[in-house]
Amino acid sequence: MSPMWIWLVVAVVVVVLVAMSIRIVQQYERGVVFRVGRVIGERQPGLTFVIPIVDRLTPVSLRIVTMPIQSQGIITKDNVSVDIAAVAYYQVVDATRSLVAIESVQTAIGQIAQTTLRSVVGQHSLDETLAQTDQINKDIRAILDVHQADWGVKILIVELKDIQLPEGMKRAMAREAEAEREKRAKIIAARGEALAAGSLAEASDVMMAHPLALQLRNLQTLVELGVDKNTTVVFPAPLMSTISDLGNFLSREAESATDLDRSASTGDAAELFLKSKTPLS
Repeated sequence: MSPMWIWLVVAVVVVVLVAMSIRIVQQYERGVVFRVGRVIGERQPGLTFVIPIVDRLTPVSLRIVTMPIQSQGIITKDNVSVDIAAVAYYQVVDATRSLVAIESVQTAIGQIAQTTLRSVVGQHSLDETLAQTDQINKDIRAILDVHQADWGVKILIVELKDIQLPEGMKRAMAREAEAEREKRAKIIAARGEALAAGSLAEASDVMMAHPLALQLRNLQTLVELGVDKNTTVVFPAPLMSTISDLGNFLSREAESATDLDRSASTGDAAELFLKSKTPLS
């Protein structure tokens, strides 16, 4: 074999080894270097070199990961079956620990999040689950925070995303909400009637103390009728005084008739009749 070919082979081997030793770490990554199976350090973003065959560089992303938690069939404290889905946000803060301490960070967080979701929601009733989602989120995150230091990750947010109720429970809750609104409407109407009655009582007291106020109210009513019902003609009259005068007239006529009957029985009917008549002017 000629020396030229030897140098050519050596050059090719050198180029291959240099190419194998060059690594690029992205800005959002950290490179964990294993040398013969042992961790020797982390490499920062940029161009880095490793020993071919001896070293192995594993990039670890430090970006925030959005991990959906599949819908879980959960029985609440008051024995209502609900399907709850959630979402978790986590970030790797220790690249070396996330590779060495656990096989798959995402799988581990997903499994522990599902288990924690069942456990926490099972301790609350349906009403508490619907009304206290913030507290449930805090409880789930508090349980997950116990494991995050060991795994080299940080749990940022855990949120309940969707709560599916049985159809029968939805109808029952709709009826309950409708009954509650009807109750509020009746209470408000009753309070309005009470306030109106109080105002009318005060108004009547004022009108009793000032009779002219009643006449002014009658005139205001006529104006309102003229605007809304312009084909209606109203003739106001002192109705109570008219009825009183009519009653007095009927009483006088009844007394006169009684006197006539008595005078007829005694023979003085003619004299009483002349007395009862008013002389013409």
